[in-house]
Amino acid sequence: MCGAVLASPVIFLQIWRFVSPGLYHHEKRIVIPFTIISTLCFVAGAAFGYFVAFPPVFHFLLGYSSAFLEPMPAVDEYFSLALRLFLAFGLIFELPVFMVFLGKIGVVDKPFLVKHRKYAVLAAFVVAAILTPTPDVVNQLLMVGPLILLYEVSIVAVAIFAKKTLAGFSPKTDADLDATDKPAGDPTKEG
Repeated sequence: MCGAVLASPVIFLQIWRFVSPGLYHHEKRIVIPFTIISTLCFVAGAAFGYFVAFPPVFHFLLGYSSAFLEPMPAVDEYFSLALRLFLAFGLIFELPVFMVFLGKIGVVDKPFLVKHRKYAVLAAFVVAAILTPTPDVVNQLLMVGPLILLYEVSIVAVAIFAKKTLAGFSPKTDADLDATDKPAGDPTKEG
């Protein structure tokens, strides 16, 4: 796992070098900020999972000790629990980025998100019940709180950043694109 995390910049660089020659200039301008922001959101979620959610979850699991039962968690169980929490919180912190993307392609907008807020709250409780490894209410609320807050952030982000749909998703002809928008290696590019 540590090797995958440490190698991820090189892996993503290789993926970007493979994909970028086929993108138009305006598509590159959109992909780079989405990539940076989604990476920061994932890291923030993993940090939240480690510093805020993991201690109460681990304390809850160790709370089963008694005079006859002494908890002795194995290293693989500890890392499995930590990894599951890191991934779960990293993914839920991607919610604003995902909603802005859906807003950019025209699937959702601010009125739609405001109208369906009550369903989002219900979905937050369901997701928290599924993703949290313990049946403890406190641990589930540690996931529900950020999910609801991130949904509200998503509403604001969609209102600000998704006013115009992505140019890459609107039908354009080659005549609509100027010479700077042609992908590298395009035979119709002048110069």
